[in-house]
Amino acid sequence: MAGLYVHIPFCHSKCAYCDFYSVANPSRMEEVVRRILEEFSERRGEIDSITTLYFGGGTPSILPPHLFRALAAELREESVCEFTIEVNPEDVTPEAVAVWTSAGVNRVSMGVQSFNSGELKAVRRRHSPDDAVNAFETLRKGGIQNISLDLIYGLPGQDFHSWQSSLGKLLALRPEHFSAYCLSYEPGTLLFRQLERREVCQADEELIERMYSHLCSAAREAGYEHYEISNFALPGKQSRHNSSYWDGTPYLGLGPGAHSCDSHGVRRINPADIRTYLNSKPAFIIEEEDRDERVNDEIITGLRTARGLDLQKIDTDYHDEILANAATHLRCGNLVHDGSRLYIPEPRWLIADAIMRDVIV
Repeated sequence: MAGLYVHIPFCHSKCAYCDFYSVANPSRMEEVVRRILEEFSERRGEIDSITTLYFGGGTPSILPPHLFRALAAELREESVCEFTIEVNPEDVTPEAVAVWTSAGVNRVSMGVQSFNSGELKAVRRRHSPDDAVNAFETLRKGGIQNISLDLIYGLPGQDFHSWQSSLGKLLALRPEHFSAYCLSYEPGTLLFRQLERREVCQADEELIERMYSHLCSAAREAGYEHYEISNFALPGKQSRHNSSYWDGTPYLGLGPGAHSCDSHGVRRINPADIRTYLNSKPAFIIEEEDRDERVNDEIITGLRTARGLDLQKIDTDYHDEILANAATHLRCGNLVHDGSRLYIPEPRWLIADAIMRDVIV
């Protein structure tokens, strides 16, 4: 059981908040696809049976049909039960959906981010709110019965009522899954530079807390399970692929900037640069980790989820240190120790990063 991730590093344009590796220039698309297929042939032995296939990016939905089909034909094996493609609303047409489904796609993750046109323009999204709704309906009509939508809260100019409206419109569509991210101003992004120039203002903590509280309660009332910090799903519709990152399932990442982790816990990173990726064999470098770093990986990925950290999966040598590090947070309710499980209650997930920093060894 393993996941296969394919990073398509091409976009129509760069969104203001995005710090994933991508370029707004498709000139080397054919070369990258050929190299991804070569890389798969070279590295297939790092993982066992592939059960999930995920095309991310970048914007995989901009791939022309012949390149998408070429990738899917070589990478999708019979054992794959979940095949996801990330899309943007402006790329969703009946013809595109037919190409994806005929190649085996059975799950689509679509970046909506907001149903407010002013907020979309502020972060340089290319679609309108109506485009997002129409794209969702096109996916449904095209036979996609497992759809995930993305939203962001804390956007420039966004207030509580706007967030409430966007979330309400998403829930009314009734996707099987959705992700809701608190906006992060990452160095190197346009939004970060705008923040430095004081052209935008960060949402204050009180507003973010209010937005997050409404998110949790509205999702719960609508029947969604909050199973990871930013992810919500109807019963049985959790993302199998993304869950592999949090539960220790091995995965292989192909393409510029992709990460991998094999069954022995060895992590590999591909260069986040197209030219270097095309000219490197092997494409990856191994990320050397000592014993403490591997334990910290387990702590961080476990505490991101509702089920929490299973201490039975960690060497007993570390248990006393982990619980000692967690003591202050246990006393104030930021953490709960339930038998062999250590988890962050949903109301405290907004400060999860700070909690994790204290717990790691």
